[in-house]
Amino acid sequence: MSQQPAGKRAGRVFLFLFWAALLFLASRYFAHLQQSRENPNPVVASEHGQGFVEVRLASNGQGHFVASGMINGKPVQFMLDTGATDVAVSRSLAEKLKLPYGYPITVSTANGNAQGYRTRLDSLQLGDIVLKDVRAVAIPDMDGDQVLLGMSALKQLEFSQRGGTMLLRQTTQ
Repeated sequence: MSQQPAGKRAGRVFLFLFWAALLFLASRYFAHLQQSRENPNPVVASEHGQGFVEVRLASNGQGHFVASGMINGKPVQFMLDTGATDVAVSRSLAEKLKLPYGYPITVSTANGNAQGYRTRLDSLQLGDIVLKDVRAVAIPDMDGDQVLLGMSALKQLEFSQRGGTMLLRQTTQ
């Protein structure tokens, strides 16, 4: 068996490292692209006017309004759901946020009835819109950590949708 010259071996090592780096960068790029398609509002900008704060959200590829925000000072991802009576969080997220479980209730979901537990959010923030003492429900069978931003929060805001944009407005006076 003949030995390869050192320069040829080094060239193959560099070629391997080049392709590995290229694949790594491509996977990071496409993961970021996929995430931005799911959540087109990772940083929510706010506009302040006389007596109001507005947030403008873009819809994602499926037509849903998904945005990053905060519950009790901890980062979460919201999906606006005007068909949901309350803000809904999964059991795992409720535990991470240290939300207290209140009395059990039956909730109606797209998959049928499920058991949930009443809870309250000290604060909910989307951009510069801040809501205090928001009614919510923790649902043990709910998958993932995405929060359904239901009417218990949205009824405190004015909102309108046109095309692929949702405008939320909080009166500050």
